[in-house]
Amino acid sequence: MTLSNTNCKQLFREAYENRYTWPKEFNGYKGKCKYISDSQTISGDFIIGKNYKPEIINISNKDIQNCIGSQLFEVVIHRIRRSFDEIHTNNNFQFETEDGKGIQMIVLGKNEGDKYRVKDKSINMVYRRMHGIIIEIFVKEFIDTNNGLLSKKYSSIQLDQKTLAPKSQKLYYEDQFINISNGLWVLSSREISYKDKYNNQKNERYTFSEISLIK
Repeated sequence: MTLSNTNCKQLFREAYENRYTWPKEFNGYKGKCKYISDSQTISGDFIIGKNYKPEIINISNKDIQNCIGSQLFEVVIHRIRRSFDEIHTNNNFQFETEDGKGIQMIVLGKNEGDKYRVKDKSINMVYRRMHGIIIEIFVKEFIDTNNGLLSKKYSSIQLDQKTLAPKSQKLYYEDQFINISNGLWVLSSREISYKDKYNNQKNERYTFSEISLIK
């Protein structure tokens, strides 16, 4: 089966528009946060303002502050509502392959060389060139919020753009979300597992609790 570029773009549009995003009137929220590893547990507080930027407070360890903040930012940045035309007007999508996991397509135009895989109005593979590296993500499971999909179980790795050699460990994620008010879904926990350079299994967990909206 070979789809036209027009059909590929429409399939991708449907999947893109089926992602869960926050309403434009989002004012932010706050709560308690906790970092848990094999060796330590550190607790503090967080605030995400209407500018979508996480702030981690009451934690003195700057590395842990940055770790928690980066996990929240990764989730928050994908909740910002931007229209398909705003992001992909200058892109076209060309059929590449199809199997039981979905239809894979390559991007032509502004983001030339990026790839996506689409199945059942969901994007279950992302292959994006960013800042000199390739980020490759495979999604195994989604949460259906009845107002769009959220990735629940997935893997992520960074690759060298020229050689495609790994530039990071392969990280395995499992996210949990809760509905805190009128369909506003936020991250309540994230577990990350990976192998270190000595091939030892490592696990990290981030939890977010006592969450309340900023009025």
